[in-house]
Amino acid sequence: MTGNSIGNLFKVTTFGESHGIGIGGVVDGCPAGLDIDHQFIQDQLDRRRPGQSILVTQRKESDKVEFLSGIFDGKSTGAPIAFIVYNKDQRSKDYDHLKSTYRPSHGDFTYSSKYGIRDHTGGGRYSARETVSRVIAGAVAQLLLKHENINISGFVSKIGDVQLLNDISTYDLKNTEQSIVRCPDPDLSQKMEELILSVKKEGDTVGGNVGCIVTGMPVGLGQPVFSKLDAELSKAMISIPAAKGDAAL
Repeated sequence: MTGNSIGNLFKVTTFGESHGIGIGGVVDGCPAGLDIDHQFIQDQLDRRRPGQSILVTQRKESDKVEFLSGIFDGKSTGAPIAFIVYNKDQRSKDYDHLKSTYRPSHGDFTYSSKYGIRDHTGGGRYSARETVSRVIAGAVAQLLLKHENINISGFVSKIGDVQLLNDISTYDLKNTEQSIVRCPDPDLSQKMEELILSVKKEGDTVGGNVGCIVTGMPVGLGQPVFSKLDAELSKAMISIPAAKGDAAL
C-alpha cells in the first residue's frame, strides 16, 4: 500500500489501524530549534478525542501523544519527529457482525476488492481514527506557522439545512470552542445539536460544511498549473474521511 504520505518540504506520513496497537506518524522537514509546545499539541488532540458528547462516537480513548524522536530539551532537532498514540478502547467484538457485511458508503468493499483482505474491526487503516495523526502533525505545523504570523481558524458553518446566514466576519470565532458542534453562533449551535440527535434517533446521517480562515499568508504560494494553492489544499482536505467537496472563497 502506498499513499500514506503528503507534503513536500513539510512531509507527513501516518501509520496504524483503528483497532491495532496504536495510531502514529512521522513529520519530516520541521526545522531545528522550533519550540515544541506539548500542551498545545495535546490540547488540539483533546479537541478531537472521541466520547466528549452524545453527538460523537462513544469510544473512550485518552489519546495521549508520545513523541519517539526529533525533539530534545523541548525543541525540534531537525530530525524526523515520530509520535504514537496507543489505542485503549478497541472493543473489536462490537464489529463481529461486519465480518461478512459491507457498510454502505464506506471503504469496506473497495479495500477488500483491491487488497484481498479486510480488517472489519473499526475499519482498520481506512478508519477515521487515522485523523489522530493528522491532528498531531497539524499542531506541529501550527507552531511553525505562528513564527510567520500565519493563523488558522476553523468552524462548522452548516449541518443539514441549519447554516450560518451572516458573513463570518460578524461572528466571534472564540465562541466556536464553546460549542459541541464547533459553530460560532450559539443559537444555531443548539439547532444543529437538535438536528443531529433527531437524525441519530432515526438511524440516519446528515452532512454539513466546515469553514476555514487563514490570515497572514504570503503572496505567491503555489504554482500556476498543476500545483495551484487551492489544488494542493484540495488534495489534503478531500483525503479526510467523509469529505466530499471543497471550495475556495
